Amino acid sequence: MTPERPRRGRVNLVVLGLGLAIVLPLVALLASGFGSNPREVPSVLEGAAAPGFHLVTLEGVEVSLDDLRGDPVVLNFWSTWCQPCRLEHPALQRAAQAWPDVRFLGVIYNDDAEKSRRYLAQAGSAYPSLVDPGGRTAIAYGVAGVPETFVIAPDGTIAHKHVGPLSPAILQQYLAPLRGGQP
Repeated sequence: MTPERPRRGRVNLVVLGLGLAIVLPLVALLASGFGSNPREVPSVLEGAAAPGFHLVTLEGVEVSLDDLRGDPVVLNFWSTWCQPCRLEHPALQRAAQAWPDVRFLGVIYNDDAEKSRRYLAQAGSAYPSLVDPGGRTAIAYGVAGVPETFVIAPDGTIAHKHVGPLSPAILQQYLAPLRGGQP
């Protein structure tokens, strides 16, 4: 009796079918992410009323979101230990100075108020930074990390959520419709 030789040139259709059943859905899943911008994170809050807050600036002044209704608001969550936050800081400073009709606010995320004061004394501050005790406001906005920025329309709804550092062009894109199309 001669041992059976392996068959050459024949494809095991069962193995091929199982392989394709596993690989094709994975390729489709990966391909579905191509072309999307990872900085544009869909938020269930977009289009909804922005969560209200009553926070205190580093200077001790109380700020309420309700008091800002009627103006566009840029709410930027940041930290001194966050390198991308440091990168976007000059763009936010320039935008706050260029667009006085837009209310810019920084919310200090998971950081020490004194460290934040020292950083802003060195880097400059064109708008108030708010202390968020216990991170309640960050939780209400669903902040997962910094920097994250929310653009709030004059009617109090969230128009945009941006994850990562902002550029002047992106800020202009988000704010132009809320400022009557003004650049």
